[in-house]
Amino acid sequence: MNPQAEELNKIIQAKNPVIYDLLSAKGKNIFFPKKGILGQTADAKGTRINATIGAAVEDNGSPMRLESIESNIKLDPSLVFPYAPSFGRPDIRAKWQSMIFEKNPSLQGKTLSLPVVTNALTHGVSMAGYLFVDEGDQIIVPDLFWGNYNLILTHAYGAQLSKFNLFKDGGFDLEAFRAKLAEGGIGKKILILNFPNNPTGYTPTQAEIKAIVGIIKESAEVGNKIVVFSDDAYFGLVYEEGIEPESIFAPLSDLHENVLALKIDGPTKEDYVWGFRVGFMTYGVKGGDAELYGALEAKTGGAVRGNISNAANVSQSLLLSAFENEAYHAQKEAKFEIMNTRYQAVKEVLKDDKYQQYFTALPYNSGYFMCVQLAEGLDGEQVRQILIEKYSIGLINLNNVLRVAFSAVAASDVKELFEGIYNACKDAAQ
Repeated sequence: MNPQAEELNKIIQAKNPVIYDLLSAKGKNIFFPKKGILGQTADAKGTRINATIGAAVEDNGSPMRLESIESNIKLDPSLVFPYAPSFGRPDIRAKWQSMIFEKNPSLQGKTLSLPVVTNALTHGVSMAGYLFVDEGDQIIVPDLFWGNYNLILTHAYGAQLSKFNLFKDGGFDLEAFRAKLAEGGIGKKILILNFPNNPTGYTPTQAEIKAIVGIIKESAEVGNKIVVFSDDAYFGLVYEEGIEPESIFAPLSDLHENVLALKIDGPTKEDYVWGFRVGFMTYGVKGGDAELYGALEAKTGGAVRGNISNAANVSQSLLLSAFENEAYHAQKEAKFEIMNTRYQAVKEVLKDDKYQQYFTALPYNSGYFMCVQLAEGLDGEQVRQILIEKYSIGLINLNNVLRVAFSAVAASDVKELFEGIYNACKDAAQ
């Protein structure tokens, strides 16, 4: 093992040995290189002639660039063309942390890591897998989950997704969650909690979140070592009263010494910048301090360095500029209102009882999506094909559950959308 990895492991073992035990073999071995090329480059910073880094500069010392590219970007070239650090730009890391505290008021007074920048949330989940998942590990997920978890965690890291029933009596199935967490005896547990949920668009109520957190705490108290990946891709898009507006990461971040909370989030869906590919990984654990978090950040930065080198500088710079723009919050609120109007249109249309002949809406209250469960005897793939060919409507079929991305549908088209589903189901039933 590299001595730099051993140094980080000693810090983690001294501060919280549970976290060391949660690390995968790769996680134990990874480190961010302070020596070698990166260290020598850092030593040379500020020299008059710097021939260390693998980038080109103009004779005046500014980044070398093509005018045909520069002419399309208003930012200073120094914020666009050079590499960003593997940890992410320090300014956007600090800004995103402050935004996490603003969006989750119950975090006030708690100590978290600085977020480490990833190439959006898919990469963040992958880096979480790198750090904490060994081949054969069980990862607890609801039975309705983002399909890309299979590619990221099952096929890339050899994990097995262990599913629990998500819904019971119109809400979160707490009994199924408790039973799943108790399976397999005392030991390492890996959870993914994704709220608002993809594909269902469901966020637990405040009472349900409290109960979920309580179940996790009970599990930790009997000796389980738990890492929770909080996939917050659709954070903030909550449309109903009584639904938990904060991330479940907030209460988990100092719940118990045996619970490591990892927030995986970013502006992709929150700020409508799907192509920017910027995400963040933030850690929280009871008793966590700067030294422990620094070691986890170094391992995360090392994993990023060894995987993609660093996320795009131009995307980070554009985002930081937006976050500091005085119009940012008003613009974001305006887009939220559009999303909320579409959500309300779905609710209004589905008040018509006739639809229940062919499908029933699963619980939904937030995010980008909602789902309908097709009536018994209908074939979801057949319905999907009819929708495309006869009604020019595209949906996702998930084993006879149809996912509707109302985020992509104008409120004025919602009635036509569900009439199309109804008629396609009628066609399929004949």
